[in-house]
Amino acid sequence: MKKSIFLLLFLVFTFSFSQKKEKNKSYFDAQFFRGNIYKHTNDITHLISGHPDGFMLSYNWKTFGKKEWEQVYNYPDYGISFHYLDFKNKYLGHNFALGIHYNFYFFNRNLMLRISQGIGVTSNPYDKETNNKNNAFGTRVMDNTYALLQYKKENIIDRVGLQAGFMLTHFSNGRFKAPNSGINTIVLNLGLNYNLDEKQEFIIDSLPSKEKYKERIKYNIAFRTGISEGPVPALGQRQFYHLGLYADKRIGRKSALQLGTDVFFSRYLKEYINFVSVAFPKEHKDYTDPNTDYKRIGLFVGHELFINKLSIETQLGYYVYKPFDYETDIYQRIGAKYYLYKNWFTGVGLKTHGGRAEAIEATLGIRL
Repeated sequence: MKKSIFLLLFLVFTFSFSQKKEKNKSYFDAQFFRGNIYKHTNDITHLISGHPDGFMLSYNWKTFGKKEWEQVYNYPDYGISFHYLDFKNKYLGHNFALGIHYNFYFFNRNLMLRISQGIGVTSNPYDKETNNKNNAFGTRVMDNTYALLQYKKENIIDRVGLQAGFMLTHFSNGRFKAPNSGINTIVLNLGLNYNLDEKQEFIIDSLPSKEKYKERIKYNIAFRTGISEGPVPALGQRQFYHLGLYADKRIGRKSALQLGTDVFFSRYLKEYINFVSVAFPKEHKDYTDPNTDYKRIGLFVGHELFINKLSIETQLGYYVYKPFDYETDIYQRIGAKYYLYKNWFTGVGLKTHGGRAEAIEATLGIRL
C-alpha cells in the first residue's frame, strides 16, 4: 500500500504539470534559510534544541498566457525543488525533500507565493532500541509540504535577481506508521535567481465569458483509502475506508463551495479501542468498552480551487457520530485532485485533527 500511495502521488504530480512540448522560458534559484521548529504539541519539546538551517535549489518554468488558466492565475510558474534541512537535534538529524510546486504572483509580480507537495526522507527515523526519543518520524520516507512567501525581483544585474521571505515546511508520514507527531519548521530565507533565457512578453488576450462557469449544483462521490496506525507504536497498520458524499456549487472560474458528509471506517481505531480496554480497568476513568463502535460520521463544508485539470480541495468537518472519545470533534482535510476524464477524478489528501495527522488518503471519485 505504501508503494501505491507514492505511485499515486507521482501520477498526480505528473499529470498536473504535463505540458505540450513548447519552449517555455525557465529560471533557477538557490536559497539559504534558518529558523525555528514550531511546537504544535508538548510531545515534541525535547526535539527542539537549536535553530534549524538548510538550503533549497529550484528549477522553474514560466508561463506566458498560451493557455486560458495561465492568464486567469496571473501567469504562474511551475517547477521542481530540492531542499535540505538540519534540525540541530541529535534525535531528528536532518531531512531531504523533493517536491513539485506552483509559484503564484501578486502586487505587480513583486510578491510570490509558492505551494509545494513532495516526498521527504529523514536520516534518523524512530527506532525502538536506537532512537526511541524521535516521536516525530515513525518512518524514513514521508510526506513533505511547504509554503513559501517572498519578495522577488528578477534581472537586477543582467539575468541575476534577488528573492527573500519566509517558509513553512511540514514533514509527516500522515500516521502511516506510529509514532508521528510530525515537525513544522518556520524559517527566513534569502536567495538569488538566474534567468536562463531572454525576457518574453506575456500574452494579453480576452478571456472566455464568465457565463461559461455558471453550473448547476454538482454531486460528488469520493472513495478514499490507505493504511494508518493508532497513536501507540506497534499496534499494527490497518486499512481504512472513507466515503465522502457531497454537493458543490461553482461560484466562478476559480472556486466551488462544498457541503457534504463523510463516513469513516478506520480499522486502526478498532485495534486502539481494544488496546485501551485492556490497558485501563473498569475502575479507571479512561476505561473503554471493547465493543464500542469504531465508525464515525462527519458533516463538512469545503472549498475547491480549480487551476487547470488540477484543483486544491480544503474541508472543515465536525463529527456528528463518534462513540469512541478520540481526538477532537473537529477535523480538517487538504488535498490535490486531478480530473482524469470528464468528471472522474483522483487525488491525494491529508486528514488531520488540528496539527495532528490521521491519514494520507488516496482518492478516486466522480463529480456528477
